[in-house]
Amino acid sequence: MDRDLDLRNDAGSPSLEEAREEAESLRALIRRHDHLYHVLARPEISDDAYDRLFRRLKEVEAAHPALVTSDSPTQRVGAEPQDRFRTVAHRAPMLSLDSTQDADEVRRFHDRVVKALGEEAPVGWVLEPKLDGASIELVYEDGVLTRAVTRGNGREGEDVTRNIRTIASVPLRLREEERAAPPLLAVRGEVMMFISDFEAFNARLAELGDEPYASPRNSAAGSIRQLDPRVTASRKLDVLAYDILALEGDSFTSDRAGVEALGQWGFRVPDRIEGTDSVEGILAYHAAYDADRDHLDYEIDGVVIKLDDLGARERLGMTSRHPRWALAFKFEPRKEVTRIERIGIQVGRTGVLTPVAFLLPVVVGGVTISRATLHNREELVRKDIREGDMVRIQRAGDVIPQVVEVVEHPDQRSEPFSMPVTCPACGSEVHVDGPRTICPNRFGCPAQLKGRLVHFASRHALDIEGLGDETSGLLVDRGLVHTLGELFDLTVADLVDLDGFADKSATNLVEAIAARRHPDLHRFLHALGIPEVGVTVARDLANHFGDFDRVRAATRDELEEVDGIGPRMSEAITGFFADARNAAAVDGLLSRGVAPRVTDPVRTPSGAAGKMVITGTLSFPRAVAQAAWESVGGKVVGSVSGSTDYVVAGDSPGSKLTKAQELGVPVLDEEAFVKLVEGLGGRVESE
Repeated sequence: MDRDLDLRNDAGSPSLEEAREEAESLRALIRRHDHLYHVLARPEISDDAYDRLFRRLKEVEAAHPALVTSDSPTQRVGAEPQDRFRTVAHRAPMLSLDSTQDADEVRRFHDRVVKALGEEAPVGWVLEPKLDGASIELVYEDGVLTRAVTRGNGREGEDVTRNIRTIASVPLRLREEERAAPPLLAVRGEVMMFISDFEAFNARLAELGDEPYASPRNSAAGSIRQLDPRVTASRKLDVLAYDILALEGDSFTSDRAGVEALGQWGFRVPDRIEGTDSVEGILAYHAAYDADRDHLDYEIDGVVIKLDDLGARERLGMTSRHPRWALAFKFEPRKEVTRIERIGIQVGRTGVLTPVAFLLPVVVGGVTISRATLHNREELVRKDIREGDMVRIQRAGDVIPQVVEVVEHPDQRSEPFSMPVTCPACGSEVHVDGPRTICPNRFGCPAQLKGRLVHFASRHALDIEGLGDETSGLLVDRGLVHTLGELFDLTVADLVDLDGFADKSATNLVEAIAARRHPDLHRFLHALGIPEVGVTVARDLANHFGDFDRVRAATRDELEEVDGIGPRMSEAITGFFADARNAAAVDGLLSRGVAPRVTDPVRTPSGAAGKMVITGTLSFPRAVAQAAWESVGGKVVGSVSGSTDYVVAGDSPGSKLTKAQELGVPVLDEEAFVKLVEGLGGRVESE
């Protein structure tokens, strides 16, 4: 240990050449200890000793700035925030896997591959956990990390290199002690937040009054998309590498040899990668992992079955969406039974009253669930859900909590729940519109204002760090904010006396709000909460019109020139801007210096997965469904036509369902939609 630390020239200031040698020695030592600690979990020096090495390297580089290299450990953190992420193409397509939950389908897959290869001897398979994180492509040129790209639609994604550099388990330079670095290497990995780190992170968010993340996967995905790399650096993330996408100057004949090389180059690879030559071995591996998954410190949603022989893979090839030589064998959704303590009402930003089940807390798949939506009064009646009932809870897609069914109820059941006749937040008499119960007091209802603030600050809108449910509630309850524009009037003095705030947290929130005065146009349009305008439509409007004034002034005919916008949507948009109080709210934002940015058109997916229309109420927000379909290359449009590929019908669908049936357009229920998205390599995840 002392030898590692005795690197400083005490005979006076070192020459440039001596400084270069010292810096290179320090970098090599720090990389070695990073690998031992973050990848092998086998540290050899104390944290204090490591810190001294790191401080000395910073001193040498500060004295000789010309010696700083892009792969230096000191360059992981410290980059300034950026305005946006560039969209870039992958080195090789990041294809999704075909998937199943059916053991018989696994047998058929096995037999199909064996027959296609014409093999008499057993076929060798590689089995590995299907990690439930955020997929990433890491590109190395001459051994140095040059780019990190999110999966996106599989063909292109967002350049998040500066954020990925902050993750300690990602080598900035490949190790070459056991194997030389190739001229080019593109690696696929999974950004993970381990469950124990996720729970600690969510607890910290709760202390700050911020909205917690729904799952470790959401947390990992959100963390690598922070515009400020220092935010990413503050969160405990790991990357596990498991596939080589592109390679020059080296070669392998098997998958397992490639994964072994990844470990030699310094990557952390998944545990429990095994091999088998039988379908019985595949099923046994799946069963063992399924039995263990609730005891793991990381999320998995199945196992991956892959041919080991790379030459055999070449012979089998690909379909347009997935390889023929691999299959994801998914687990059944996690389900638990708990009791409904009470049923309450939640008033959303649009005034819709939603019944909510408050549950005796239960852990489902590593996440504590204490509430679940009951959608509307028709859902309550159909499932006959009452207070005191024992119900089965499921995390749909292992993310969204749902009440599946009543499994037991007391001998003396409570009365059926009745929707209120007045709004619980403001006392206004409610209106009934089909299955929906609505508070009409749009601008005077505090619950609707809170909802608008949360939506305005949400990740798909202005993405204001620190402005979640609790803080929005405080601002409204204390009378500090009556309109969206008044957010930009807030001062540190206004906030510092609120519960949970101190000088630093108040300053952070004021600065976070101010940093969003120049949002991208599509984010601003979505943030306004215009009826019918979700993430996809907002992007389409921004692409078509280019600036906010043109969108605001557009006629219905002009709006309907945008692909996917029909009469109902154009009426909703023009009606929003024609409403005097909406106009005043928008003007209040603009007068405070909020200026949507006129930029190059935002890239949207090609629509390769098809055009989809959504009608009715789903168990998750429509924006979530739109984002999921877009993530697999699809496009959500507003009206049904002969060119529509799918219609997703939730509870109480409207005339779009009738038109789809008349035109013969395939109609999916919610479960079929989720399976379709997952089959294309995506996920339906809550915001």
